[in-house]
Amino acid sequence: MRKFLHAVMVTAFALVLLAGCAGIPKGITPVENFNAQRYLGAWYEIARLEHRYEKGLSNITAHYSMRDDGGIDVLNRGYDAQKREWRTAEGKAYFVKDPTTGYLKVSFFGPFYDSYVVFGLDEADYQYAYVTSSDRNSLWFLSRTPHVTDKTMERFIKKARELGFATDKLIYVEQKSVAGEKTFPMHPLKN
Repeated sequence: MRKFLHAVMVTAFALVLLAGCAGIPKGITPVENFNAQRYLGAWYEIARLEHRYEKGLSNITAHYSMRDDGGIDVLNRGYDAQKREWRTAEGKAYFVKDPTTGYLKVSFFGPFYDSYVVFGLDEADYQYAYVTSSDRNSLWFLSRTPHVTDKTMERFIKKARELGFATDKLIYVEQKSVAGEKTFPMHPLKN
């Protein structure tokens, strides 16, 4: 019985530690003067490092909206062509420091949080964003439009490579119409 209780306590402690994992990779600096209201709305995923929960998906989008508790609701959506169906993931995010720093913690699985670090942003128009999590195994290039110019993509790759991301492993997300499927609602920004 004592061993069982010890195992339960160790597991509970580990879960508490994991629930608070929301660090920033060394050398990455979140954007300052971040404006959550301007960031809200719909984004297209242009490129990413592979994750098992996005594997095989195309037409990936993210939609952010304000929560009543000051956090941000997150709705991610992608199309699984093999199963011919849309997959969604709903989560919530909260600012770690203050709402003017692009550093949030996000959860899709109950009490477990990971970092959501905006380290690059088109501050003039909020048309693209570079995002990572608590390590360099996560990287996303988001855009307000389903396609970006070659020059915009080159800037993203250059910055990501300079910061130590494995840009040779980037997945370029296919963004095109899906025949017979309802498209993701792209809501206008609310200012």
